[in-house]
Amino acid sequence: MDPQVSLLPQEADAAAGPPAAGGGGLPEPAADAPLAERLRPRRLSDVVGQRHLLAPGRPLAAAAEAPRLPSMILWGPPGVGKTTLARLLAAGSGAQFFVLSAVLAGVKEIREAVEQARAWRARGRGTVVFVDEVHRFNKAQQDAFLPHVESGLFSFIGATTENPSFEVNSALLSRAAVHVLKPLEPDELRELLARAQALLAAPPLAAAAAERLLAHADGDARRLLNAYENVAAAALKAGEAGIGEAQLERTLGEMHRRYDKGGDFFYDTISALHKSVRGSDPDAALYWLVRMLDGGADPRYMARRIVRMASEDIGLADPRALRLALDAAEVYERLGSPEGELALAEAVLYLAVAPKSNAAYTAFNAARAHVKQDGSRPVPERLRNAPTKLAKALGHGAGYRYAHDEEGAFAAGERYLPDGMADVSFYEPAPRGLEIRIGERLAQLREANRAARAGHAPRPGVGDAGDAGDAGVAGESPPG
Repeated sequence: MDPQVSLLPQEADAAAGPPAAGGGGLPEPAADAPLAERLRPRRLSDVVGQRHLLAPGRPLAAAAEAPRLPSMILWGPPGVGKTTLARLLAAGSGAQFFVLSAVLAGVKEIREAVEQARAWRARGRGTVVFVDEVHRFNKAQQDAFLPHVESGLFSFIGATTENPSFEVNSALLSRAAVHVLKPLEPDELRELLARAQALLAAPPLAAAAAERLLAHADGDARRLLNAYENVAAAALKAGEAGIGEAQLERTLGEMHRRYDKGGDFFYDTISALHKSVRGSDPDAALYWLVRMLDGGADPRYMARRIVRMASEDIGLADPRALRLALDAAEVYERLGSPEGELALAEAVLYLAVAPKSNAAYTAFNAARAHVKQDGSRPVPERLRNAPTKLAKALGHGAGYRYAHDEEGAFAAGERYLPDGMADVSFYEPAPRGLEIRIGERLAQLREANRAARAGHAPRPGVGDAGDAGDAGVAGESPPG
């Protein structure tokens, strides 16, 4: 059999009768197996964590009691029990368990699984086909499962660390329930550590060392057990009477937290950063920024997102925010890591405490939506460019009122939209920061336009047109 296809030891004898439904468990591991394998649960009742799926009446508890195991996709981070649950569910149902690794297998191995399932069905046995890292299969490979899942030849269980909505075909998703597995909680990790300590005759762990080990695990049971096994082995070899934080640090090295650079966790974290800035919480914003940088996110990517936040969520309420964000990006380009990251932190803090306005963002989206559904209206002749004699002879620019020659540098009553197009108000300043002044100025200009178009004398009555702009440059109101 190809190395990417494996069967549990008790599955080799396909001629044997099926075990009693719901009573199956996994075989005992070899004495020299890794600690994580020796502590792998042998029955569903032994599983630590995932109570939202395994408690009585919950989805996987119900699936384990069903006459036929339903197809499913188990989605969660590494080390939370996806493979273990698949094996236990298959064993409990009395079905044969066929494993495919999407890293190594292809359509040929899928066909082999199909033929094996047919042979087992002829002997009165059901089959569970388990695909580890199913997100790595392409569309054609995923499609190869569909007719057999549909016909009931086998139950399908896929395991993935990636969002199935993006990585699994919709046709396969419609035939398999998606169950989300969560990282293990600290108390659940403590229970696993207690089991490991009971199994290994290792020196005792100091309380502080145990907490440091739990933090190192970061919700990953396999990481916890592998780390503890290494620490215990090192302590035994050195003849230590106990394991303290110092010994632990020497063995563990630098802590690496759960993080991905392109998957759901990455985008969830940048979403948390953006929403913390929008919500004016500088401490939370700084926390998420540091989490991303610590996890290996490209600071240049972070700089781009910070510039976006300045445009989308602060806008004209404080135009300095955009300039400061751009300055931070430039500082990072000049200094690199880690010195340049301080400028990114400074920008995030400023954006978090700055007055908020999405008026420019909303106006842009409204204008874009209008243009998308509207016709290609011609530019009015008075607004057209007239660089040549022919253009002038055709009337381009005729009747244009040069604003600087008008009172207050404002041509009251003039229209700059296409002729025949109804007036629109895409931009409505927010009542915060500089946009308070902008809103007052805009209201005066609109009133002057209404008066002029109604036949009254055009009276902008707003003083110098630069008043609001001057306030914007000077930034009279502080962030907040």
